[in-house]
This record gives sequence, structure tokens and C-alpha cells, in this order.
Amino acid sequence: MSEKRKQRTLQFFPILVLLLGAVFTSGMFYHTYQQIAFEHISAFSEVMLEHIPEAEPQLLSALKEYHLLTEQEVAGNHYLSRYGYRADEFCKGFPAHTFLFPLLLFLVVAGAFVSGNSIFRRRYQKRIADLTRYLEQVNTGSGGTFLQTQEDDFSQLQDEIYKTVTTLRQTREAAVAAKKNFAENLANIAHQLKTPITAAFLSLQLMKKKNADEYTDQVEKQLERLNCLEESLLVLSRIDAGTLPLKHEKVDLYTALHLAAENLNDLLWKKHVSVEIPENGCIEFSGDLEWTMEALINLMKNCMDHSHSGGIVHCDYSGNPLYVEIRIWDDGSGFDTEDLPHLFERFYRGRRAVGNGIGIGLALARSVFELQNGIITAYNLQNGGACFKIRIYRH
Repeated sequence: MSEKRKQRTLQFFPILVLLLGAVFTSGMFYHTYQQIAFEHISAFSEVMLEHIPEAEPQLLSALKEYHLLTEQEVAGNHYLSRYGYRADEFCKGFPAHTFLFPLLLFLVVAGAFVSGNSIFRRRYQKRIADLTRYLEQVNTGSGGTFLQTQEDDFSQLQDEIYKTVTTLRQTREAAVAAKKNFAENLANIAHQLKTPITAAFLSLQLMKKKNADEYTDQVEKQLERLNCLEESLLVLSRIDAGTLPLKHEKVDLYTALHLAAENLNDLLWKKHVSVEIPENGCIEFSGDLEWTMEALINLMKNCMDHSHSGGIVHCDYSGNPLYVEIRIWDDGSGFDTEDLPHLFERFYRGRRAVGNGIGIGLALARSVFELQNGIITAYNLQNGGACFKIRIYRH
């Protein structure tokens, strides 16, 4: 017998027991009613003949007439009530088992229902637990297979889950392979750029010794930009390949912000912009100080580029048991509304972008914070200015 037929049989078993019990109870009651009616008439006839023995022919004749009466003629007959008799005075000898049997039958049927439901529940819970365990194994990367091969109510769901999981695994493997290839290609391009950039720098130095002019200065700026791009591509390729070495040590937020500001001192002095960092006490998280500082430099530089002369780049930080939070904002004109969804995309330069940036700084900052279990968002302040908010979760 298949699993489905077994389950269907178990489902209808309590109903079958109930129907059989109802039929048996009806028959039992009918038989009991007949027996009691016969016993009462028999006892009445015996009492009557003891008092009037000569009335036996009349009694037998009356019994024959009573026997021929229809159910409709008997129903509703209250002839004895005119002599002051009541119906409850004639209900003698009614057997107690007549009342106990329905109760016993109810208990049997209720037990069957409870037992059947318990069996269904245990089976369903086990199947659901098996499916859940399988999905957990897939999510943790440990794989897993279904052990149940029999048909049941979950078989179709099991097949669909297996197909979906197989498709997702194949898609994930293809995506990981594509990402790895992309990272390798990006690293190869960056390494290939290194040699001609270095050679161009050496040639430029020789040219400047013989004849330095405005053209050599422009070429030097472009070479420096290319060198910066090459270094950024190398970092991005290491992030994509998962080979960027990040330490996991205590990082003090105040120290990280101050080190980032110190690295921008020359640019801040030229732009006549200052950095304001309050001292909110020692607030730490587990991460990499050097790369955190690198990411903060990119955010501060973005705020600096959009600040007017004499402006201030504001910083603030705080912490709670769940996460630490850093905010960096300026007093400039803020982000263009259409740029907000794309600010952290690689090589994206917004409408209000300034300088000769290549659109990697913010993308790099986001990647660094994400690798440290953090998230970064950007928004405009109500009173003007752009703000970056970083949350790094402790666990």
C-alpha cells in the first residue's frame, strides 16, 4: 500500500468508526426499546390476570388489537393521564448500560481522532523538519540530500524545492566563477598598466630635466591620475576576489578619524577647510585600522571637495551594544537627488562632482565597511549639506 493510500485510510478511519458506532448505537437503542416495551406489557398482563383470571380471553384479544396498531396510532396516546398516571412512573428497569454505551463510544471515537491527528502531526512535523534541515544545510554551504523517496503530501513540494535549490546552486556557482574571472581580469589589467605608467614617469622625468613646461606638468597630472586608477583597480580586484587582508583588532573611532584628517592636512590647508572631530570617549569596534582610515579619507575628501572656502567637515561618532556609528557631513549644497541611488557605484561621477576623480573612492569605502560587517548610507541634511552615515555591527 502506498504512503498516500495509508494516509487517506488513516484520515477516514475516525469517520468510519463514528458511522459504525452510530449504526450500532441506533440498533442497540431500538433493541433495548423493544425489550423494555415487551417486558412492561408482559408485567402489566401478569398483574392483571392475577387479579382477574377470567379476563384472559379479553386480554389476549386486546393484545392482538394492540399488536395491529400502527406507529401513528400509538404515538401521542396519553389515555392513562385521565386517571392521574405519568410517563415517568412506567420507566422502571431501564438498563444503565444504555446510557454508558454512548459515552464509551464517544471516548473511543475521540481517542481515534486524537490518535490519528497525533500521527498526522508527527509525520508532518518530521517532513517539515527534514525540509527545513535540508534548506539550512544548503544555506550554510554543506549541501545535503533528501532521504525520503516515498510519495506523500509533501512530495511535490520536495521536488520543487530540490529543483529550485539546484538551480540556485548552479546560478551561484556561475556567478562566483564570473566574479572570480572578473577579479582576475581586473588584476591583470592593473598589473599590465603598471609597467607603461612607470616607464612614462621615467621618460617624463628625463623630459622635465631637459625642457620643463606646462605640457609636461599636464602629462604628469594625467600620469598621476592613471597611477591612482591602477592602484584602485588592484584594491578592487582584491576585494572582489576576497583576498584583501583585513585585520580584526580593536579600532578606536576617535583615533581613526584623526588619522584620516591628518592625511588630508595639505589638501585641507589649500582649500581652507577644517575638520571638526569631537571627543566622545573611547568607542571601539573589531576591524582594520588602516583600511578603515583609508575609507574615512575618501569620505572626508568628498565632503571637503564640496565645501566652500572656510567651511567645516563635521564628524561625530557614537556606540551601543549592537553597533558603532560614524557620521561625516559638510555645509555644502548636498547631493543631487538623481545621484543618491548611484553614489556608491564604481566609476560613477555625480552631476556635482568636482576635481579629477575617477569615481572609485566611495565604492571603495563601501566595500571596506561591508567587509567589516558595516553599512554606509548617504543623504542630504534638512539645513543643507551632504552626510555619510556608517554603522558597523559588533557581531
